[in-house]
Amino acid sequence: MYSQGTKGLSRRKSRVLTRLQELLAWADREICMEPDEFAYRRGWTVTRTGFGSRRYRDPRFDLLKIPPRVPEEVS
Repeated sequence: MYSQGTKGLSRRKSRVLTRLQELLAWADREICMEPDEFAYRRGWTVTRTGFGSRRYRDPRFDLLKIPPRVPEEVS
């Protein structure tokens, strides 16, 4: 009998892991599709922070400045 040894097993594991990663990536995209589209339409940046989680940021926040402090009046 011919045995594939560990190479054949390793290739199968690699294919299974690749397929599993593809399925997880697909599920992640499906979970976050609507919020991502909402953010992209408004020009926000979207950062993937983990499975099913994102960080959404409006770049206009970079334009905000702290108003000058108004001295208090003492009466």
